[in-house]
Amino acid sequence: MQAFVNLFGPLDALLAPEVFGGVRVIEYVLLALVVANFVTRKLAHDNHVLQYREGGAEAVSRYLPHEAMNVLLVLGSFYYTTVEQHGGIVLSTLVMGLFLTDFFEFESRKVEARREIDMERPKASLVAAILVLMYAGFQSLFWLVQGYWSAVV
Repeated sequence: MQAFVNLFGPLDALLAPEVFGGVRVIEYVLLALVVANFVTRKLAHDNHVLQYREGGAEAVSRYLPHEAMNVLLVLGSFYYTTVEQHGGIVLSTLVMGLFLTDFFEFESRKVEARREIDMERPKASLVAAILVLMYAGFQSLFWLVQGYWSAVV
C-alpha cells in the first residue's frame, strides 16, 4: 500500500487521520456532504416549482445553496483522491457524473417550464445521487460489516 503523503498541511491534519475502524475523517465528511446534497436537492426542486408558479418559465433560476453543495462535493471528492487513490478516483467519477446530471436536469426543468407542463422530479440526478450515496456509505461505514465480509470473501 502506498504511504500517505501530506500535501495540504493543516487540511490533512484535520481530515486525513483515521478514526473508527481505520476510516478517515474525510470519508464521514463526504457522507455528510452527500446527505446534505439530498436536502438541498429537495429544496431546489421545491424552489423551482414555486418560481414557475409565481413567475413562469423566465423566473426559474438555479438554486445557489444546491450549486454550492455540488461544488463542495466535487472539491471534497477530489481531495479524497489525494488521501485514498482508488476510492477517491471512483468517488470523483461518480460525483462528476452527478454534477453533470444536475446541470442537464436543471435545463430539463427550464424546458418543462417553457412548454408549460408540470415539473417532474429530477429522476436522473436522484439515481446518480443514490449511487454516490451508496459508494460514500460503503467507504465510510464498511467497518460495520467488515467482520461478516471477511468471513464470506
